Amino acid sequence: MKILIVALLLLLGACSAPSVPDETYFRLPASTNNAAPNARPLFAQPLVVDVFSADGLYAEQALIYTTDAEAGTLRAYHYQLWADPPSRMLQRRLVDQLRDAKVAPLVTDRLPSGAKALRVSGLIRRFERVKQAQGFRVVVNLQMRLDAAGQPLLEQNYVEEIAVPLTTLDASVQAFGAAVDAIFKRFQADLAAIKVDSHAG
Repeated sequence: MKILIVALLLLLGACSAPSVPDETYFRLPASTNNAAPNARPLFAQPLVVDVFSADGLYAEQALIYTTDAEAGTLRAYHYQLWADPPSRMLQRRLVDQLRDAKVAPLVTDRLPSGAKALRVSGLIRRFERVKQAQGFRVVVNLQMRLDAAGQPLLEQNYVEEIAVPLTTLDASVQAFGAAVDAIFKRFQADLAAIKVDSHAG
């Protein structure tokens, strides 16, 4: 009888569902865009950075990857997630960087709808790690736009790709941060080149 009970317990143990892995959440590393702020703001008006737009998988919180070099097929990790959705994560990072650079007297993520302000918007076109023969590369493609009174002053597509020889997700997350910062640095340079009535005098 005891042998039968032990056998049944072993059988039940073998049939039990496997344990579910813990979810891991990732944040981008601290920004490397630490250039000296502008002596005076580039624009006289406040500047609002909207939540970034994203479609499909890019609107989700999971990290995205592909084993296809052409990125024709995308996959999402089930247990490896961004701490915040990329649309929010990139908005907050850009607000911090434009604020630190003193691009405008006020840089914020929201103002009353009737307030007179410049407005920055972004679209996440690509944000994934791509499997290579050795390691990975991260690809970030952001479409950035600056509007004044509903009229576009700047609309540009920015792409950064960074090779990651290591296979760890931590290494790829570091590369994502570097790619985003490189794009935001180029965007800031393009903002500085704009000549509009909203420039600070």
